[in-house]
Amino acid sequence: MSDGRPPCACIICHDYGDRERLDNFQLRTIVHITQYGWSVVLVPGDDERPGWAYTIGLWHSHRAPELAMFGGDVYETEEILNTLGRRAAEGRAPAGGERLDDVVRGRPAAFRPVNLRWYEGAFGGALAFYRRPPLPVHQVVWPNQDGLFPWQPGTDLTFRRAQPWLWLDPRQHPEGVWTRRLSPPPPPQA
Repeated sequence: MSDGRPPCACIICHDYGDRERLDNFQLRTIVHITQYGWSVVLVPGDDERPGWAYTIGLWHSHRAPELAMFGGDVYETEEILNTLGRRAAEGRAPAGGERLDDVVRGRPAAFRPVNLRWYEGAFGGALAFYRRPPLPVHQVVWPNQDGLFPWQPGTDLTFRRAQPWLWLDPRQHPEGVWTRRLSPPPPPQA
């Protein structure tokens, strides 16, 4: 019997015949989701590239979009994503295009649906867990010290480049660190 929710194709809900071959990351993700309802994946930055964090399991547990934050301290973004995960568990998941106050360091956050073409480069762990995209993912976009979002007039170029604009098709995204790190590989030439 269906509970009216869209189906979930994850490795918890479906046996794909490879459960005995799941790696430690996938097993840990399953444990986190079973215990807490979601897991947060941290992708640390390095000297050249910023890091990011994203959830896995919000869709499975609450049919809420997975969430991702880019360009900040990954441990701080983990805390923010966990706070937003608790909101989703309470039935208050943010909608695409929505803006919430007091989310990021006492400032607002905007939520933008991520273009599917970014999934492979940015959310490999989620794809391995869900197996059948598309799954909804929203980017949590943070403002500058003046409360302006990257797309708003009055922001400087450094700030506009601090976070990717994953709601755009990768071909429309300005070249930079994010396109080098996250863009899908080009299709093979015939």
